[in-house]
Amino acid sequence: MPVSTEERLQARNDLAWSIAVGGIGIALFVALLIFTWYFAATLFLIFAGILLGVALNAMTGLLGRVVPLPQPLRLLIVCLTLAAMLVGIVVLGGTTIAQQASVLSDTIKSQLANLKTLLEGYGVDTSFFDLSSFTSTTSRAPDAPAASTPHLPSAGTIASGGSAILGQTFKVLAGTLSAVGHFFIVLFLGLAFAVQPGVYRKGLLFMAPAKHRARATVIVDRIGYTLERWLIAQIITMVAVFLVTWIGLAVIGIPSSFILGIQAGLLAFIPTVGAIIGGLIVVLASLASGWVAGLSAFILFLGVHALESYLLTPIIQRHALDIPPATLFSFQILLGVVFGIWGLALALPLMAVVKVMIDHFKAEPGSAGTVAA
Repeated sequence: MPVSTEERLQARNDLAWSIAVGGIGIALFVALLIFTWYFAATLFLIFAGILLGVALNAMTGLLGRVVPLPQPLRLLIVCLTLAAMLVGIVVLGGTTIAQQASVLSDTIKSQLANLKTLLEGYGVDTSFFDLSSFTSTTSRAPDAPAASTPHLPSAGTIASGGSAILGQTFKVLAGTLSAVGHFFIVLFLGLAFAVQPGVYRKGLLFMAPAKHRARATVIVDRIGYTLERWLIAQIITMVAVFLVTWIGLAVIGIPSSFILGIQAGLLAFIPTVGAIIGGLIVVLASLASGWVAGLSAFILFLGVHALESYLLTPIIQRHALDIPPATLFSFQILLGVVFGIWGLALALPLMAVVKVMIDHFKAEPGSAGTVAA
């Protein structure tokens, strides 16, 4: 059956339109990838603020199950309680934390220098380790000539030394200001999201097309619900790891047990990688007290890891996330290499968001309209 000229023209126009739409879609996707790459740090900062808001909202919801108060008042109680705990730790244990942090820093430096010497004694090349700052630079070589008569340094030497000191000072100040600024940005965003979560939810859904708004509502609610459950479970896990590590190291007799427990609890926020890093720090610091203390700390680390992996995570987080460990570890390494510490720390919640979206689109049409209670 012959095709009319109008039908051929219509088919040609449809093909041209499909190619144009596809090209625009590819261009927008590439632009989105470029934007994400160049502004990754800012996006991670915003996501961290969202996570803090979700955590505050989750704790506010838990308080609402016990005390029937309005949401703003419950949020105020949660914030004041967290602030009081932080101030109490700083005021009551600030001196102890500072002393133990100083002792721990010196111990780690000493152990790293000893490790470098041990590896070099067995013929291992350690030039790729940046351990030069941990080794002593004040010792003079045996064949060095005797010191000559003291003389005043030249003006150029004084100027170069002063500029180096100023440069290092500005680097420290810039790093401190950056860390403090990031902390307050995340704190402000978290409080803003927690004060009016419904407003931001409606604004986010308003950006979705009208015909897809119902599906977007289901996805956003599932993401929020999943992150809330995971954050509550993660907070419980972090507190348990802190207490067990602190008490265990104190019983063994390891100095700086409190600060080591704090870092182990904080690193528990990062699954797998955080536990390994925390365990290495604990064992390395314990070796300064002898091989028996180091071995005891290693056994304690294995016990804490088993407690976290085989007891706390399966029981507390069994309904929160279901991500295979190898998949999670690979995603962590990928984001850590590409985006640094932000990608490593936020890999799991990001993967949880992606998993919720994939599960939704793979679900049957009839099961996409309900949210888990």
